[in-house]
Amino acid sequence: MDTFDYIIVGAGSAGSVLANRLSKDGETSICVLEAGGLDWHPFIHIPAGFIKTFYDDRVNWNYSMEPGAWTGGRRIHAPRGKTLGGSSSINGHIYNRGQHLDFDTWAQHGNHGWGFADVLPYFRRMERRIGDGDDTYRGREGELVVTDIDWRHPLCDAFIEGAVQHGIPRNPDYNGSVQEGVAYAQRTIFRGRRVSASRVFLRPAMKRKNLHVRIRAHATEILLEGKRATGVRYRVGGRDGALQEIRARREVILSGGTYNSPQLLQLSGIGPPPLLASLGIEVKHALAGVGENLRDHYAPRFVARVKNID
Repeated sequence: MDTFDYIIVGAGSAGSVLANRLSKDGETSICVLEAGGLDWHPFIHIPAGFIKTFYDDRVNWNYSMEPGAWTGGRRIHAPRGKTLGGSSSINGHIYNRGQHLDFDTWAQHGNHGWGFADVLPYFRRMERRIGDGDDTYRGREGELVVTDIDWRHPLCDAFIEGAVQHGIPRNPDYNGSVQEGVAYAQRTIFRGRRVSASRVFLRPAMKRKNLHVRIRAHATEILLEGKRATGVRYRVGGRDGALQEIRARREVILSGGTYNSPQLLQLSGIGPPPLLASLGIEVKHALAGVGENLRDHYAPRFVARVKNID
């Protein structure tokens, strides 16, 4: 059985960064398990290609939400990346940091080290901002290139002006000291290509001998010894492949994303006991919040008929 210092489940936005940073010393052994395949698809790298990858089963889990009263009984499409880079390889390129208040609230609730002032140095370290911005908040020497949209449309200009007239201020940098306001989006596109986490964090690190990336490795269970995670069971070649196990000397890092991380915890017996019992899963650690209170970013679309653009 293969043993590594760290096992990372998911080669997405977070997993790619972790693989890069943890393997940097050239000695710490890392194994990354990614359920999807290589990020070779040309539509991943062409900025407009996300219109295709949003629905492409080859690089997308293409989940659907359960119908509910708040969605009018509809199933809402929930795309998630299934390739190296994860959702950073299929998303709409928008770069928008979380609200300062959210981080500070986490810290106030006992998650020390997660206040905005604590995480800001890491935002700056990973970013290479090309454009205006206060260097107190923006990074200039990191890997993730963040640029401004290089076109302006009269309708967009009119929308921004309308927002200003209704009291919403222009914000030249919503990733700076103040986030509220209206602005053109900042994006992870550079010289006509997508800047995914795979492209700038994972792929450069894959040249290191101490980093091992296994694609089409579908994790099915976190292996536990008591309350400690010691390894991962996964299927080789996809969901129908043979089962295999690997072990971790130090840590198992779960970075499967908003949907897949809690799912894997539940499959491993970590979660709400009533739910696990209903699925015939042995409860190894009762944790009521796992899989509850999902809040992924909403994206409503508004279509309006305008009389003119004057």
